[in-house]
Amino acid sequence: MRTAARLKRIPPYLFAELDRKQQEAAQRGIDLINLGVGDPDQPTPEAVIDVLCTEARKPENHRYPSYVGHTALRTAAAQWMQQRFGVEVDPDTEVIALIGSKEGIAHTCWAFVDSGDYTLVPDPAYPVYANQTLLAGGTPYPMPLRPENGFLPDLEAIPQAVLEQTTVMFLNYPNNPTAAVAELEFFERAVALARRYNFLLCHDAAYIDLTFDGYRASSILEIPGAKEVALEFHSLSKPFNMTGWRIGFAVGNAQAVGALGKIKTNTDSGQFTAIQFAAVEALLRTPTAFREKMASLYRARRDAAVAGLRSLGFEVEPPRGTFYLWVPVPQGWNSLDFAEHLLTTAGVVVSPGAAFGQQGEGFFRLALTTGEERIREAVRRIGRALEVGR
Repeated sequence: MRTAARLKRIPPYLFAELDRKQQEAAQRGIDLINLGVGDPDQPTPEAVIDVLCTEARKPENHRYPSYVGHTALRTAAAQWMQQRFGVEVDPDTEVIALIGSKEGIAHTCWAFVDSGDYTLVPDPAYPVYANQTLLAGGTPYPMPLRPENGFLPDLEAIPQAVLEQTTVMFLNYPNNPTAAVAELEFFERAVALARRYNFLLCHDAAYIDLTFDGYRASSILEIPGAKEVALEFHSLSKPFNMTGWRIGFAVGNAQAVGALGKIKTNTDSGQFTAIQFAAVEALLRTPTAFREKMASLYRARRDAAVAGLRSLGFEVEPPRGTFYLWVPVPQGWNSLDFAEHLLTTAGVVVSPGAAFGQQGEGFFRLALTTGEERIREAVRRIGRALEVGR
């Protein structure tokens, strides 16, 4: 049996060995504290679950769903964009439902990337951007995210020859894995660059509602003229604790929405309609108190983790967005070895920075997706692991 040559373009999965050792440790009965996966531990709002149960019992929802999403969901997404960001989008031509934003990002590559094309990909970054570029036959061009630049890419450093062959740029703020945030001025420069070189600007906004300390994340579509070049991906996974529900939407440029819809029409049959109605409930009727509760919970976890790590000598600043910490590894370690050391000696699972790209080396990512006391215990274990050394 011969697999497709395109699979050979995908780099090795750096988590594979860690995953194997994690499974072995769990089978031995070791108490693992998993701070590696960005999967919220809190429940979906009860009202959202109630809507799902009600809609799931309706026979009319058991048929094939709309390829581009039920009118109710696309309308709700447009209303949410207006209420949240003051952005107007046409629910018929500028909104499309997704089976999670990951699916939409992947299929956008297939809609816009040909052999010989570049995509501009942050480094470090969510691996889907680069890997789907490779599968589509394109070449990801890395935009380094460095501490001295606030983990923002240096747009002026991208060679003109690359820009002229670019079809897609990916941005993601608040950022995974660095937890950095971006101001409107940066988005203005990115939009101007996309308009100058006529490429699609994709903003992955999965963490746009997870912010702290008075910071308000912006939609890239707030920039005048952004809809000429930009497509923004929104997910209900993180703000509403719905990772397993696989529901999201993309909004923005009508041509991009149409192209993505053409790929999806020939690839999937849409998300279960009952889940789409539940998403409407989440977007339009989730009380402000729920969002405030989630922000307070993650802020407390963040503060506990930051204080504990600082007491151990780690240089880490409290981020204003996401539920991640991006932490430099101790001197003398690389990120993969340090993550393995924490797993085997402390039973603490973290993500090595190298798994997110070359520029991720020297860091590890810690996800605040477990209780505050477990986070404090994880920090204590990390302290003991530092004493053990190699």
